[in-house]
Amino acid sequence: MREENYRLGNDIQSKVLAFAFGLAAEIERQLISECTKSSLANIKANGKKLGRPFSAQSKKLKLSKNAKRVKELWDKGLKKSAIARILGVHRSTVRHFIDRMDAQA
Repeated sequence: MREENYRLGNDIQSKVLAFAFGLAAEIERQLISECTKSSLANIKANGKKLGRPFSAQSKKLKLSKNAKRVKELWDKGLKKSAIARILGVHRSTVRHFIDRMDAQA
């Protein structure tokens, strides 16, 4: 590829050149976008599910193995932050677990 030394100044030729480069970049961006959207629509039409795949581990919660312990501590009246300290997890993890536990009950 041959390198060209383009200098953009304040004259009309520089402005036309800058406009041409900008237009070329915009056209290329639009083509890439259309191609991507078309490919995703094609994949979706073939029945493949888009997005991050679910694994068996993501269906389990971090505290699933300690469910009895969490329930005991919660029934004793301990706060979620105290339960989190005891189990060594963040309090939002305990909050999400208890909320899901309550929803299932």
